[in-house]
Amino acid sequence: MPHLDFSQPPFDVLSLAERQSIRKNTQIRYLAKNESLPAEELQCLYVVIKGQIEQSLDGEFVASYVGSNHADGLNNNDWFDSRRLPESLAKDNQLEPESTPIQPYQFRANEETLLLQVAGTAIDKISAQNHLVRQMLSDKLPERLKALRQRRHNKTLDPASYTNQQEVQQIMLQPVIDVHLLPVHIVDANDSLYEAARIMTKAGLKHVLVRPLHGLDSLDDLQLDDLGGSRTAQHETGLLLGILTDTDICRAVSDRQDPATTPCQRYANFNLRTIKATDEIGDALLTMTRYRIHRLPVIDKSGDVVGVLGQSDMLAHIGHHSQLISIQIEQAQDLSSLDTAVELIGRYIRAQHHNGVKIGNISRMVQTLNAQVFTKLWQLIVPDEVVANTCLIVMGSEGRGEQIMRTDQDNALIIRDGYTHLDLAQFADTFNSHLATLGYPLCDGNIMMTNPMWRQPLKQFTAQIGLWFSNSDPMHGIYLSAILDGEYVCGDESLLTQVRQHLKLAHSQADPMFVRQFARAALQFGDVNQWWQKFVPLLGGKSASSDIDLKKAGIFPLVHGIRTLALENNVLDVPSTKARLKSLVQVSAMTQERADTLLEALEFFMAQRLSVALSTDDKHARQVDPTTLTALERDLLKECLAVVKSFKNQLRQHYQLEIA
Repeated sequence: MPHLDFSQPPFDVLSLAERQSIRKNTQIRYLAKNESLPAEELQCLYVVIKGQIEQSLDGEFVASYVGSNHADGLNNNDWFDSRRLPESLAKDNQLEPESTPIQPYQFRANEETLLLQVAGTAIDKISAQNHLVRQMLSDKLPERLKALRQRRHNKTLDPASYTNQQEVQQIMLQPVIDVHLLPVHIVDANDSLYEAARIMTKAGLKHVLVRPLHGLDSLDDLQLDDLGGSRTAQHETGLLLGILTDTDICRAVSDRQDPATTPCQRYANFNLRTIKATDEIGDALLTMTRYRIHRLPVIDKSGDVVGVLGQSDMLAHIGHHSQLISIQIEQAQDLSSLDTAVELIGRYIRAQHHNGVKIGNISRMVQTLNAQVFTKLWQLIVPDEVVANTCLIVMGSEGRGEQIMRTDQDNALIIRDGYTHLDLAQFADTFNSHLATLGYPLCDGNIMMTNPMWRQPLKQFTAQIGLWFSNSDPMHGIYLSAILDGEYVCGDESLLTQVRQHLKLAHSQADPMFVRQFARAALQFGDVNQWWQKFVPLLGGKSASSDIDLKKAGIFPLVHGIRTLALENNVLDVPSTKARLKSLVQVSAMTQERADTLLEALEFFMAQRLSVALSTDDKHARQVDPTTLTALERDLLKECLAVVKSFKNQLRQHYQLEIA
């Protein structure tokens, strides 16, 4: 009699007693060709020993589960929980109301099939005691994806060591309030620098917060930071708090100012960023790294400053090294030293992925570090006046903060109207060629500042955007997608702000049918009724190629579909998919549960691409062979592809697009 393989998930985390319990509740189940599991047997977990099971929903093919006779080289067999409901296919479509109740899946043998049938009651009993099993078999996709991340850096997971393995990935998700905070000391703006220095010395601090003489009349110009957690001090507290550091006092002394009579307001910095006490440590690290600041006032629910998060305290808390890479980038003086820092980013990615850190946290930090590389390189190439009169932006996956590997460049240069420099074209060519030398390949579509179309004064840039909205040329949709994903790198950020404002204007003046046409791109890859055939061995043998294109089948439909919904709802001031989903929830265009599921699926595809890239050195890493994955990974891949399938159907219905 075949036995369960306790070296494979989800059974490899069972204790000896749990294994004995599972054995007592396991039996052999034979299905003849075309025989289906009856409804009363859809209360069990099944492992396919030999043969093939086809899963369907209301007659539509969903997935295939195969035994070892159909998968050369596989060291584990597919398994499925017949009790799992098709939540991702039939639920949470806010754009289209639910009209029918959720139906269970059907399971049919495509050939003579041998299964191990594990009683659902035994699984439930073990799940109640073993959270690892509960997580791997959860109905919730995010929980199963979390289980996969936790396993990646240790294939033979020992439940006893689980806590230590969890620590690395959990620490970036902890709230800021968990870190030791520096005490709050506030002085008035008209207090002297001497008084501020006296307070710093007594408190053992290198800073004090500064309260202005008068609050501002309007908060209209203040914006949330795109990282999500960082905000201006005024937005949180209603007062424009500033900060004065020991460096500011030294600057005043070097200016020959009398500390006893010089007010703090003259040297304090009132462009102060803060973070909420409930925000994640990862957000605080991103903010400090991006804006090169060392202190963040922490704001509670009432808007009060409860402490100051210091960089050294945070780094001590998380034991992180991304800040060290940032410092090395900042200190780079030439292309060679910058290349060393870029290589460190690659090592950082590998280490973080190996430790099971969530791909979203890795990608956003990589975006921040890459932006610092681009900034430093641009500053090494061009004079200060060019930096001051232009805005360098990145686009595509780099702009969205979703490019982990160095695949290709997508960048542009917005020039202030009326400003010219004879060497701008040469600067752009040098910048792109140096980035290529650093390992950022040139863009095949030529969406780079070396292309005059992507290196223009603001007025011409906005006029060009208007043309893209009014023309049906397919390339214009690609160009528009690129600029919608545009993110600031360095220079005058107000130029990008004006481009985004014009995007809203051009969209409001465009044909109402434009968004409908724009959405079509999300449906261009893969017939929705044939998606799963990659998983299905042909009756006469296996498919010639079982590889799945992660970008075409998963990433692009999600990214572009969400981008389209954002465009429809005038969510044009944030480029990342995560931020777009958050905004869509805020405007009631999508439920929070749906947004979470789409984001988890996207990050799963990104993580799989990264795994392929790290294991094969394939910088594009688009193709994944399901037969090389574990049973748990294959299960999640099928589930995430089902999420994409559901989302494409949602787009198709919402925009009334034909199936063909």
